[in-house]
Amino acid sequence: MNNKPISEHKILIYQLLPRIFGNRRQANKPWGSRDQNGCGTFSDLTREALASIRNMGFTHLWLTGILDHATCEPHPEMKLPADPPEIVKGRAGSPYAIRDYYALSPDLVDHPDDPFGDFEALLHRCHAARLKVLIDHIPNHLARVYRGKIEGEAGFGAQDDPGQAFSPDNDFYYVPEQALKLPPAAYEAGKRQAGGESIMRYQEFPARATGSDCFHAHPADTDWYETVKLNYGRDPQGREYGSPSSPLWQKMKDILLYWAAKGIDGFRCDMAGMVPLSYWEWVISEVKEEYPDLLFIAEIYEADRYEAFLRAGFDYLYDKVGFYDDLRAIMTHAAPASLLSRSWQNYGGFDHRLLRFLENHDEQRIASSQFSHRPEPGIPAMAAALLMHRGPAMLYFGQELGEAASAAEGFSGQDGRTSIFDYWSLPTIQAWQNEGEWNEAALTQEQKTLRTAYTQLLRIASREECIRQGMLFDLQYAQDENPDYDMQRAFAFLRHLKEEAILCVLWFENEARRIRITFPDHLYEVAPWLGRPLSIAPLFPEKAPAHSAENLVAISEMKMPAWSVRLFHIRQEKIEENG
Repeated sequence: MNNKPISEHKILIYQLLPRIFGNRRQANKPWGSRDQNGCGTFSDLTREALASIRNMGFTHLWLTGILDHATCEPHPEMKLPADPPEIVKGRAGSPYAIRDYYALSPDLVDHPDDPFGDFEALLHRCHAARLKVLIDHIPNHLARVYRGKIEGEAGFGAQDDPGQAFSPDNDFYYVPEQALKLPPAAYEAGKRQAGGESIMRYQEFPARATGSDCFHAHPADTDWYETVKLNYGRDPQGREYGSPSSPLWQKMKDILLYWAAKGIDGFRCDMAGMVPLSYWEWVISEVKEEYPDLLFIAEIYEADRYEAFLRAGFDYLYDKVGFYDDLRAIMTHAAPASLLSRSWQNYGGFDHRLLRFLENHDEQRIASSQFSHRPEPGIPAMAAALLMHRGPAMLYFGQELGEAASAAEGFSGQDGRTSIFDYWSLPTIQAWQNEGEWNEAALTQEQKTLRTAYTQLLRIASREECIRQGMLFDLQYAQDENPDYDMQRAFAFLRHLKEEAILCVLWFENEARRIRITFPDHLYEVAPWLGRPLSIAPLFPEKAPAHSAENLVAISEMKMPAWSVRLFHIRQEKIEENG
């Protein structure tokens, strides 16, 4: 499990939804159609846009929502009708209700007669910009109206026996002799998505289980009622009968191989924990036999299963229930900064296999009224995500510009998130877009300052070897009886490798304060060279020339501005020999 080597180059992922990222229209009408609100396409990810992303320090691009999914938007030019609005969430639809695993979202293509030409051109631009490309693999569920065909078969469920609630040979789970009954919220949203007109009455008999592990015919409005659960041979009681010979296992392997052959560089595997581990062990091995460098990143929320999923072959796992949850509590002053000590102690031995983030499409924006009301707390928190660990880190588009997701987009409502369900645009991204220039000319001074801070931290994380490869020494425990420190709001640590170190001090408070750090004796036992004459250079927020110092006391006292980070690069002083 722990044998995977630490990456020589720190993986830094930029997640974006092309539908919103490239949209230049500013209408933003709640529940608006594609014609009303506009929609970005693959072609909006221009060479200039990709160069701007790469120049921040990112190595990978996660293109979210590119697969064909259920939508209320018809595309007659591609012979794709609108789907029944009561089984679609939002006018644009959820990117996680797939209606064809082998097709691209028609919203994103400029050439309906050659949709993959648009995508392959984007792949070429990304790779030319030295950005690797990740896409979603969504194995747990698909749209209630799945239109795709599979290599000579009629598609998912075509060979099923719907009279059996569970069979290892069925693609779906069924509720025999019962019709699907959607929740009232589905019909209420459907009417709004249909412009107030009467809506199609979707019929499903017998009912199939819903993607959120709802195995009865009456999903609630909090269920993923727009999706159908896929059956890997695990019955509703948790007993497993699946094997590589199961029809669904083979179908999903073929889908992974299909996209790998297109030239992508990895998969972010949606709700991986809801799919049997035995399937992952088999399919990752099968796919990596042909594509050994392909990345598999698991979205998983059960920390007690991390080791098992790493053994199954995943390269990286979400660190949400540990690191993200702790950081959010610290940023909102619901917990002390010293909680970070627990986060890294819990995952000794595989911290380099966990993906850290502060925002993604599921989480609320830092600057939203539901989170921190301001973007600045993201600076020390992102420094923790980037610098404490050797593993990858991810940033969600607009985070670096202080996007607050303050609007009520439609289906998504005003929930502090950027909607994945609605046609929409982000003023922060449009300012950066600047009529196709992709520069800072149209940004506010506050946005420029924030973006500069994120860029500097990303580049430090990517550039500095002791961040990529070094060990962490937590200084927090040594501050317990330090009256000139604040255990609630400050967090200090060293990353060190050979005779090089970076001192990192994070400040989670809206008021400035001068603090002093105590360096414990044990630090000099771990890294004896730190007790000798040193060369010390300020690294962040302003890089400055190195100066000589007798010891670490030279940087033990510092002023911490509101929501700030201080970094110092430390090396052993080289002593010139005479003669």
